[in-house]
Amino acid sequence: MRQRVAVNRGISDEKARAITKLLRQRFKKLKVSVQGDAVRVFSSSKDELQAVIQTLRDEDFGIPLQFINYR
Repeated sequence: MRQRVAVNRGISDEKARAITKLLRQRFKKLKVSVQGDAVRVFSSSKDELQAVIQTLRDEDFGIPLQFINYR
């Protein structure tokens, strides 16, 4: 028995827009950009980046999120 499974890689444009909108509303000093299939968040403060991670974990976007390479 064979079964086809669709595997999505990265974040869709709709989800990326929703994430950037949320972050720009809550954190005014951040720089948020969508680069390909990832959302990049830039900040000079490590505490702000950790607050962003916690905010994104609290929200339910319906996709698994991965956080890499933060200061």
